[in-house]
Amino acid sequence: MKVIVVGASGTIGQAVVKELAQRHDIIQASRHNVTHPVDITRPESIAALFEKVGPVDAVVAAVGDIHFGPLAEMTGEQFRLGLNSKLMGQVELVLQGQRFLNDGGSFTLTSGIAVDASIRNIVNASAVNRALEGFAVGSALELSRGQRINVVSPTVLTESMPTYGPYFVGFESVPAARVALAYARSVDGAGTGKIYRVW
Repeated sequence: MKVIVVGASGTIGQAVVKELAQRHDIIQASRHNVTHPVDITRPESIAALFEKVGPVDAVVAAVGDIHFGPLAEMTGEQFRLGLNSKLMGQVELVLQGQRFLNDGGSFTLTSGIAVDASIRNIVNASAVNRALEGFAVGSALELSRGQRINVVSPTVLTESMPTYGPYFVGFESVPAARVALAYARSVDGAGTGKIYRVW
């Protein structure tokens, strides 16, 4: 299959590329990729990416920024970071990508453990991740031509503990390679409207 991985240069993205490349033709796209650059906060950038790449069998989104910080100090601009990047960036990939996704193809989006965990200072992530999962469940009912959509929801990565560990005290981390298996399950499997939690 021809699979485009958006966010391929990130920790999860690199692991997903390594896992899927064993079986599929992978197109790597990211903000700083020279061959396939994309800024998911700009719809015209996403449009340019799909026009360049053409029809694909799967779109994997392992991308999106969120704001970390206490609610009492949060501004609307800070909250919109997650809305404009992680939420609308991934939503836009589906809205535009459905025209380029082949029959029976799949979208795989990324949420995270903030959906269910009671963790301080990640209200932006909690809101965005819940919205992404709701979008996927709803979209699974309406995508045509046998197209599928799922979400991978990982806990904090072992590789990211030096940076994000203080937010996840008491949580067991998982290596990116293990998280990548959930993306493989989505791409190579038959499920749709599923949330694959890796906690």
